[in-house]
Amino acid sequence: MTKLKSICVFCGSRSGNEPHFLELAREMGRALAANQIRLVYGGGDIGLMGAAANSCADAGGDVIGIIPEFLQEKEIAFERGELEIVDTLHKRKARMAEESDGFIVLPGGLGTLEEVIEVLSWINLQELQQKVVLLDKDGYWDPLFALLEHTIKAGFTDPIVLQQALRAKTCAEALEKLEL
Repeated sequence: MTKLKSICVFCGSRSGNEPHFLELAREMGRALAANQIRLVYGGGDIGLMGAAANSCADAGGDVIGIIPEFLQEKEIAFERGELEIVDTLHKRKARMAEESDGFIVLPGGLGTLEEVIEVLSWINLQELQQKVVLLDKDGYWDPLFALLEHTIKAGFTDPIVLQQALRAKTCAEALEKLEL
């Protein structure tokens, strides 16, 4: 089993409509800190992003946020850890991938979808070897997995993606799946 050093967490810059989304983000931050795994994320201090980063920092964990300059005010750049400012969203994702041993995806909207789809595309093209774990306990990501299976069945996506895009219902299970 490989010891994870850094995990990129993709998640919403909004809190969502259900309180359990925020609690899941907080649990993830605490789990990373407890396992001495650095949190790599989008650098904002709002929504699920802020909840994960603040919980990780509160628990003594190491946090690096990577944020495009134009989003520093809108997403309220995180100031309790290392902050790297980049020019574009594409550079943000590329840097997060470079800094990470794997990816955990919490609920989110268009930005989160775009991030996970790009990473899965990089995996499909064999540009990345890391795994992706989509974390939900209530089926939030069911529609995405149905879409992935549809694109595989239609012959547009390599089935290897389903070996790299995994699912977990708890933070501990997500970390375990990345270490295997």
